[in-house]
Order: sequence, then structure tokens, then C-alpha cells
Amino acid sequence: MPLIDILDNRIFLAGMSAWVIGQLLKFPLDYLLNRRWRWGIILSPGGMPSSHSALVTATSLSIGLFEGFGTALFALSLAVAMIVIYDATGVRRQAGLHAQALNEIIQEFFSGKPISEKKLREVLGHTPVEVISGIILGVLIALLVWWIFPVK
Repeated sequence: MPLIDILDNRIFLAGMSAWVIGQLLKFPLDYLLNRRWRWGIILSPGGMPSSHSALVTATSLSIGLFEGFGTALFALSLAVAMIVIYDATGVRRQAGLHAQALNEIIQEFFSGKPISEKKLREVLGHTPVEVISGIILGVLIALLVWWIFPVK
């Protein structure tokens, strides 16, 4: 049965666990960093740690550990991980900074009048520290899954 197969897949388990743990860690870490509770951060694409980086790192490392580091599948997963991590720190981070600047310009321009337009989303990308923490989380989760479910 396909659903049972995917739930029994150790590589999938490592990747999804890293992603879920990364998303859940955002809430308490955001409070520690900003001293305010924001429930929405759990569903946010930005913040500490980068769950995108954790997901692709855990998945890629798990492929290497379970399938072999010399396989084409590992090479592909590593290439995809590099693209996702680059995107998280590069393109998406810059888009978030642009959104922040535009929101400030709009607020200054229309000061004194209520603004009905939606603000642009500012938390799109990650700082290097957020990405590195996501990578570390991904490595730890992949190693934990590999240790609990060794290669048969």
C-alpha cells in the first residue's frame, strides 16, 4: 500500500521530522529573540531555524547514509539542497528586505491616512545564521534516524 510505504521510508521520515521540528522550534526561538509571542511564526516561511534547510539537509544526508554517497540519487539530492539553501539566503531574503523597505515607504507616504492595501510579506527568506541552524538540525535528525533505523 503506497501510504504505508511512504510512512515506512526512513529518508522521508528524516526529512519530514526535520521540517516539522524546525517549524515548531520557530515559536519558542522567536520569543527568545524578539521577546514577543507570535503564533503565526510556526507557519511562516522565514525565521529561526530554516526548516527548508533542515528538510533538504536531512533528506540529502539520509539518502547518502541509506543509499550511498556515490549514487546518482545522492548527487541529485545534494544539488537540490544547494539550490534550496542558496534560494533561502539569497533570493527570498532579498525579496523580504525589499518588502520591508516598500512597507516603510508606503507608511511614510500615507502617514495620517489609514492604509487599506495589504502589507507585503517581509519574512520570506533567512539570515545565514537561520540557514546554518537549519542545516545543523537537518544533520542531527538524519543521523538520529540513521542510528535508530540502521541499514539492513
